[in-house]
Amino acid sequence: MIKPINKDILFLQQKAEPATQADAAVMKDLRDTMQAHQTDCAGMAANMIGVNKRIIIVNLGMTNLLMLNPVILKKSGKYETTEGCLSLPGERACTRYKEITVEYQDDRMNKHVQTFSGWVSEIVQHEMDHLEGILI
Repeated sequence: MIKPINKDILFLQQKAEPATQADAAVMKDLRDTMQAHQTDCAGMAANMIGVNKRIIIVNLGMTNLLMLNPVILKKSGKYETTEGCLSLPGERACTRYKEITVEYQDDRMNKHVQTFSGWVSEIVQHEMDHLEGILI
């Protein structure tokens, strides 16, 4: 189901709780909402649809990648940039890394380790900031 975009700053500042297989409905809602905002959004976190779980979705071009409980294992190529967000008006300055390696679980709770670079790396980092309650 397509959910409205959450703009409640107090909710968005909360650190997300671990995701489990029991969060299947949240995963579907996040996929549906991301699809509905595909033209103006490259990624989403569950708190953007009002659910405080460690789930993000990132557009990889032809497909969207759902990640549960992502953790950055390695990062390199620090740089400064500005970013916008559907949940917050305007743009904010932030520090990002050109390449990151992330461990995460898929919707069946299988572990994966994947390296992302460039624009996708920046999106993953932005969405992971949402999980920590960081407003970017």
